[in-house]
Amino acid sequence: MPKHVLLCPPTHFDVVDQKNPYMSGKSPVDKGKAQRQWQALCSALEQSGCQVETIDPVAGLEDMVFAANQVFVGYSEAVGRFVIPSRMVYASRQREVPHFVEWFRKRGYKVIELDISNDRLEGHGDLLWHPGWSRIYAGYGFRTTRGGVEKLAAEMSKIGVPVIPLQLVDPFCYHLDTCLCPLNDESVLIYPGAYSQDALATLRPFWKRIHELTAEEAHRFMGNGIVSNETYITPYVTDHLQTILELEGIKPVMVDTSEFEKSGGSAFCMKAFLP
Repeated sequence: MPKHVLLCPPTHFDVVDQKNPYMSGKSPVDKGKAQRQWQALCSALEQSGCQVETIDPVAGLEDMVFAANQVFVGYSEAVGRFVIPSRMVYASRQREVPHFVEWFRKRGYKVIELDISNDRLEGHGDLLWHPGWSRIYAGYGFRTTRGGVEKLAAEMSKIGVPVIPLQLVDPFCYHLDTCLCPLNDESVLIYPGAYSQDALATLRPFWKRIHELTAEEAHRFMGNGIVSNETYITPYVTDHLQTILELEGIKPVMVDTSEFEKSGGSAFCMKAFLP
């Protein structure tokens, strides 16, 4: 069975304000180039065996292309396929959420509404499944709050899924998906400098093999790749990353995401895997 993956075309993509350290606004977005890069990402996903689905972009929602953030998508035998709507920091991004929730609702997903109140929770930007849906790694500190993670953990405990809180400390790794990427059930890419010491100590025992990226690699989104059928879709490859991937039997596939990096995102940010 092919993996299904959801993307949003970059029709309205732009950098209009500064939500993270990458968003200087000094380099305007080349809309044509962004469209070509997005199409290349779709093609790379299809060539890796994925079936690409899309959600219609909405005018005025320039960050909607980052389809990892608006909901947290999950599956459990207890409730089937479900989504948890995000409560995002920025108002412009909060307006994206209802469009994604409705997309999933129409396709039969259970919508689990958390009472997040003043806390924040930013979907797969900060919430990553261990391969096989056995646990959730939850980054907090910049976009998602510790309270948001605790509320998610209380809800997930009802279906027997543990949530592992991980404090982030590097503003260039403001989302967990920039500094943690499971390669398979046993191995993971991390950038250690993104985490508090307690978070690193918490994370390490869950993995047999931990491969460490450098700060330069992490800040160029090499930990924001997509693992799909023994390929790793990434914007750049260093010799160091190449060696890690070879050890794990994974082939790098380079896809230029330079236009989207102006907004602080790359390949992983632009998709949501569907159960």
